[in-house]
Amino acid sequence: MFLSVKKGAILCLMTALVLVLAACSSSNGNSKAPNTSSQEAVTDSTTNASTDEQKLDADATGAAQTTYPIVVSNYTTENGTWVAKEQTFDKAPDRVVANTQGAAELLIRLGLTDKIVGVAALFGNVPEDIAEEFKKIPVLSEGYVGKEVTIGASPDLVMGRGGLFEDTDWGVGTVNSLNEMNIKTFVQSTSVTDAKLDNLYKDITELGEIFNVQANAASYIEQLKAREKALAARASAETINYASFFDNGDGTIGVYNGNGDTFIESAMSLINMHNMLINEEGTLSLEKLIEINPDAMIISKYAGGIDPEQTIEKLLTNKQLQSINAIKNKKIYVIDFNNFWGYGDSIFTGVEALADDLNL
Repeated sequence: MFLSVKKGAILCLMTALVLVLAACSSSNGNSKAPNTSSQEAVTDSTTNASTDEQKLDADATGAAQTTYPIVVSNYTTENGTWVAKEQTFDKAPDRVVANTQGAAELLIRLGLTDKIVGVAALFGNVPEDIAEEFKKIPVLSEGYVGKEVTIGASPDLVMGRGGLFEDTDWGVGTVNSLNEMNIKTFVQSTSVTDAKLDNLYKDITELGEIFNVQANAASYIEQLKAREKALAARASAETINYASFFDNGDGTIGVYNGNGDTFIESAMSLINMHNMLINEEGTLSLEKLIEINPDAMIISKYAGGIDPEQTIEKLLTNKQLQSINAIKNKKIYVIDFNNFWGYGDSIFTGVEALADDLNL
């Protein structure tokens, strides 16, 4: 929403917010803890998911079929760096744990709801057209889920955001440790280093092959590419340089660099938006914000987090920041955390919403 017109990770404290944001960054190569006009153009193909899935299944006999075993080149980490690691599937997985809401939503879109035995990290709104399907999935944790609970769901596949594959209380276990227990893994390539929007299509294609729903995958990619084309047609004539901020939970405002969020940057570039801080590292000060002078500023909203309206009020009344163009012109926007850091198809919903707010 556009907060100048209308005002409006798991605790509301500074530590929790930094945790959520860090999950975003860690999923792009670090191993630390976690941080609609276009849509209307493809309404007929996106708002009736169940009907579409039935049609796709009916058409699947004419599509390519998976011959098992199938080997997929996926990922693991070595010394904090993403490297390739093959996963061999002797058959389609039957019990999948999705470590984020976004991963589960993507599986639902491919007609695989009945394969999901658990989901975690419910930080955003579930799209209305798949809300009933989503309710069928057991929730392992409203926040991030640990390895013990993950294994307790008896999965044969764990998939989702790369940064959550860690042996910690907020992680599902490392790729190697899960593989040693004969549990396959699928790290979304959208969440690893240097990911771009095309990685989303790669993930969907590979999931289609793994689960032998290649017709569903191909059809859904066509729908998403139509949305991509519609967004590109709405791009701003001039680059909109933006920066992200958050609430430290102690009355102060923090600046989020988005370092490594190349998947998000790729999607935002469709409407000619650019994160000015994406190549910055470490903690950033408000002075840095003044120095770069962004045209727009963005804050994410997530379940259990501090109300963005409160943080925006602090921003607008901070005398130190009044020279910033985004504040002078009240170009301050709220985005849904899951849309952007779910690393799935809902990235389009998020960018479409921003395009609407920007009147593109």
